[in-house]
Amino acid sequence: MSADHQVSRDSSAAHVSRLKLALVLTGSFLIIEVVGGLWTGSLALLSDAAHMLTDVSALILALVAIRVGKRAADAKRTFGYYRFEILAAAFNAVVLFLVAFYILYEAYQRFRQPPVEIASGWMLAIAAAGLVINLISMSVLRSGSTESLNVKGAYLEVWSDMLGSIAVIVAALIIKLTGWWPIDPILGVLIGFWVLPRTWTLLNESLNVLLEGVPDGIELQKIHDALAALPGVTEVHDLHVWSLTSGRNSLTVHLVAPTATGDAGFALVRSAQAIAAEHKIEHASIQVEDAAQGPLEHDSHPSPWPASGAPPT
Repeated sequence: MSADHQVSRDSSAAHVSRLKLALVLTGSFLIIEVVGGLWTGSLALLSDAAHMLTDVSALILALVAIRVGKRAADAKRTFGYYRFEILAAAFNAVVLFLVAFYILYEAYQRFRQPPVEIASGWMLAIAAAGLVINLISMSVLRSGSTESLNVKGAYLEVWSDMLGSIAVIVAALIIKLTGWWPIDPILGVLIGFWVLPRTWTLLNESLNVLLEGVPDGIELQKIHDALAALPGVTEVHDLHVWSLTSGRNSLTVHLVAPTATGDAGFALVRSAQAIAAEHKIEHASIQVEDAAQGPLEHDSHPSPWPASGAPPT
């Protein structure tokens, strides 16, 4: 377990380094884009700057979440502060929803009131620079986004802003070459509809952790069957699998065996822990019950399997 904890600490340190670099890049360009938007009179640039502001907020929140998550468990929070990372990811998902609806609203407003003439050349140059910054930030955060919902939230924020930069570039080119301004709100609507489903995925994953659902990639049926197949096990019940945060899965289960004491019981627990480890479960609590004595305690949180141990139909 100490090796696993070292890997977790190394992974967390890597996430912090990536997030800090992305924050420096994004925060610096946010200032440039706000000044550029005001100077050129481009509402598109100012709108993209609003997206980038949410990126900066998401990155700051992600760094705070990791820092808080490192705090040791105490008498009031025996599992520590790992869930703060998931709360941050859920908050970022809500912010992304608001940004997507804001894009749709701005597109509607532009159809109602055409924009005034803007400096499309400078608009194009600033948007192109923003695209480069977003691509660098995405490459920095990409690997961490597969390991942490917290980093994934920040990554999706940057990704949505990258699309905004592309939209501004396309709009600037078309407006500069043809003068056809409706392309701007049309692309804004497309970006809004692209962001929404991906945001829902992030929010759904965060809620699954907060509701202590079975983590993605883990099949409860396979774990149940493997435990039931252990030598001497006559019943498997009260099986629960959940996550504290991204990649920190836990399991509790009761196993019934004819002889649940001494070396036989100890060997059974070790075998069950090995099965849990095979299914990427970091912490497993196994209670072995003697079949002759019956259940040792009443469970107020029953698992999907009935007392007979047969899987649900």
